[in-house]
Amino acid sequence: MSTSIMPAGLERVRSPRAALPSVPRQSPWAWVLERLDACLSESVRRASPVELSRGRLLVGILGMLLLFDLLVLFFHVRLSPEPLRTGIVQLSCLLVFSGTLWWLRRATSIRVPSLVLSFLVTAAVIVETLLVANQAVAVNVMAMLVPMLTVYLVGMGWGLFFTALVAANMGLVHPLLFPAAGTQALSAWSALFVLCGWLVTWMFLASRDAAQAALEQALRTLRENEGKLLSLVESTDDPVCSLDVQGRVITSNHAGEALCHQLFGGAPSQGTPLFDALPSEQRELWKAQAERTLAGQRVRFQVDTLLNEQPRVMDISLNPILGTEGVPVGMTLFGRDITALKEAEARLSELHRGLLDVSRQAGMAEMATGILHNVGNTLNSVNVSVGVITKQLRALRVSGVARTSALLREHAHDLASFFTQDPRGQQLPAYLEKLSTQLAAEQEALLKETTALSQSVDHIKAVVSMQQSHARGSGMLEQVPVPQLMSDALRLHAVSFERLGIHVHTEYAQIPPVLVDRHKLLQILLNLVSNARHALLDSPREDKRLTLRVGQRTPGWVRIEVADNGVGIQPEHQSRLFTQGFTTKKDGHGFGLHISALAASEMGGSLTCTSPGPGRGATFTVEIPSQGGEPRD
Repeated sequence: MSTSIMPAGLERVRSPRAALPSVPRQSPWAWVLERLDACLSESVRRASPVELSRGRLLVGILGMLLLFDLLVLFFHVRLSPEPLRTGIVQLSCLLVFSGTLWWLRRATSIRVPSLVLSFLVTAAVIVETLLVANQAVAVNVMAMLVPMLTVYLVGMGWGLFFTALVAANMGLVHPLLFPAAGTQALSAWSALFVLCGWLVTWMFLASRDAAQAALEQALRTLRENEGKLLSLVESTDDPVCSLDVQGRVITSNHAGEALCHQLFGGAPSQGTPLFDALPSEQRELWKAQAERTLAGQRVRFQVDTLLNEQPRVMDISLNPILGTEGVPVGMTLFGRDITALKEAEARLSELHRGLLDVSRQAGMAEMATGILHNVGNTLNSVNVSVGVITKQLRALRVSGVARTSALLREHAHDLASFFTQDPRGQQLPAYLEKLSTQLAAEQEALLKETTALSQSVDHIKAVVSMQQSHARGSGMLEQVPVPQLMSDALRLHAVSFERLGIHVHTEYAQIPPVLVDRHKLLQILLNLVSNARHALLDSPREDKRLTLRVGQRTPGWVRIEVADNGVGIQPEHQSRLFTQGFTTKKDGHGFGLHISALAASEMGGSLTCTSPGPGRGATFTVEIPSQGGEPRD
């Protein structure tokens, strides 16, 4: 497996030589180019593509000139009228050309050899025309080789210099040395065409150089982008791998190679099918996901595996690589070890369950506090009633009845004379009349206090009974009439609201029972009612008002609102109300609203709050599905 993220085809772009349009290996030209490159020095072969192509051309021209000299030396010298001079000239040229080739093999630049060759070619053309008086030879088409060759090898300036020499020889020097009638115009036109050849060659090479510069800039940008991509991919600890349509490995980063070592005991080499190295129980899964990816889909899945004999969870993402026609030509594989994340999620879930247990206990404590508060207030009334009854019982005229009874027993033998002659007997009827009236009044007062005492006891009994009806395990869904549950939550605070002068207004719509966890919903309502009571107590206004609404705003959803006109909420606090630990109370713990929001989410609903601002009250809204719902994230 390659340790570079770049495809192999792009790695070759790093070499300037490889940036040239290459000839296929099976072409005969490949052999020719290799022979030409063998005649160049290493520095020239590593030069820019333009410089390398000039060196190849220079070697090719020198080779053709050497071949031409050899042919002349072996065949033409014997036919020449002056074979000695011709042989010396050809041998001299052969030595010069061979020396130039030898120089190219060791030169760090082709600049000087190019100037030498340009001078030799120009001199050869000029000397040939001067040695022959024939005008046809003077305007030979070989003269056009000078501008094309020199402009390409040594540039525009030197090319113009050598071209101007040839043009001057054709248009001025030769006509003056060998004047002939009617040849001046031909010489002038020939010289002009040679100059035009220089101009055309320069324009072509200028266009070629501009295109080459744009290509090199594009290649530099491509290499920079490749370097950035390589740095980005190699900087991650997540394995990244590129696969072809057969699932064979093209390239991967170091993390991917390390993962393959851990999974398979070694990194698969480039071109090795990755899926074949997988365990049999996972191979079919990976192949199925790869088929979906090659169909144009982005696939993400999780797999359980063993790394260093430890169970790990890997999050795998497969993304298609689209070709020019939009058809997938491969895929990229991104992996991430999410074992720590899964463990954290498990711990978070456990903490969440513990938090819900704590919230249930907090709700039970809230309910117990309300019960004790109401029972305590009622017990005060019971105590007062018992005291009044005791006092009235002690004040009863029972002693007068006893004395009257004793007096009647004492005079039982002469009652007639006792009622008519004894002053005490004469006053006894009036006394009995007053005593009966007094006892009847005291009986009525005792009955009234006894009724009040019975009502207080009944209230205590009702509160305890209501608590018992709600004191069941949470998590069980049942059909609950929400208005009744709201009334139960309110009843736990009813006495305190009355004593504190808080006016309670209810708006209950006719809605069917809701399938919900009774305990969780009651816990939310108790907490919201308690918070509203505190907000009203802290408010300086006289008209303290608590409004409870139950309705169905949208089909399938129940909406519960607890609104007060108390101290209100600061705008900067509204976004943090349901955060654990946040509270505005001096003795608060920042737990109630957070737990209530969690409970609403557990029931598939939500808990929100709105407040116009400080001193303008607040409204808490609970929305839950009427037939139960899945927990929200």
